[in-house]
Amino acid sequence: MIGNITVLAGGIGGARFTRGLLHHLSAARPEASVTVVVNTGDDMWLDGLRICPDLDTVMYTLGGGINEEQGWGRPEESRRTSAEIAAYGRGWSWFTLGDLDLATHIVRTDLLRNGSTLSEATEVLCRRWQPGARLLPMSDDPVETYARLAMDADEHRAGDLIHFEEWWVRYRAAVPVTEFVPVGLAAAGPAPGVVDAVEGADLVILPPSNPVVSIGTIVAVPGIAEALRGTSARVVGVSPIIAGAAVRGMADACLSTIGVETSAAAVGLHYGSRKSGGLLDAWLVDETDAAAVPVLEAAGIRSAAVPLWMRDVPSSAAIAAEALAIAAATG
Repeated sequence: MIGNITVLAGGIGGARFTRGLLHHLSAARPEASVTVVVNTGDDMWLDGLRICPDLDTVMYTLGGGINEEQGWGRPEESRRTSAEIAAYGRGWSWFTLGDLDLATHIVRTDLLRNGSTLSEATEVLCRRWQPGARLLPMSDDPVETYARLAMDADEHRAGDLIHFEEWWVRYRAAVPVTEFVPVGLAAAGPAPGVVDAVEGADLVILPPSNPVVSIGTIVAVPGIAEALRGTSARVVGVSPIIAGAAVRGMADACLSTIGVETSAAAVGLHYGSRKSGGLLDAWLVDETDAAAVPVLEAAGIRSAAVPLWMRDVPSSAAIAAEALAIAAATG
């Protein structure tokens, strides 16, 4: 019986999958509880505020406050404050914060500066949004992912480190990079409750989040991959790649940077089978990638080809149901 489910999530893909999971569970298994361990490697300081893009995207999506068209931020936003900041010659023109969204960052920053941990601040913010799941940052220690440029870009030079969000948002991942550097990761530890959520789960799910800078960053926090490999729960992943292309965003640029092909099979093999020291027991691929199933199963990863497009809440719920089904069928 699956009662406790833990999801390791990045931003939009992880948030929408988890919303579908909660929708499915509300009818099929209302007694189940969900914990979401969220990537904080995209976090940064901007305009004196601590910004946590993935935490906020998950919180807003599950709490009914997300801009559905964008997949991030709040709906019906204004940008008057960001415009004023720009008038003072401050801020980043390529990363503007909406006025409603700013309230979240102000409250979080105030809590952090008054001694709260990021976990405690997240709990306070979630009291307003009531996401229906427990949200945990992967770590209370600051971790920020940077990209090392392979060529000059505006005021930056080849070899410079720029924040991942600048590479992702300003440059749309179009400038080649040689590596991703998670600053602070080596000294970070899992946030309170994270290891327990993995070790005590009946099922752990890796949703269709970026496998390099979202899921990859979470499992690189010392202690989390070890907990995944040791948990008695089944670990099921959902491919973020369909028919050789990223479902959303520029995950293909991240994968090519670390030398992994943009395919459902390659990402599953990148995670690896728990039988061979990897992270997965099972891996869902889209029906268009059915040819990957025997390749994955030969590597010790149970696999199934099912529809994986998250077009709306019901289709996301159907994918979540498939994740539960393959977990139950995996010995």
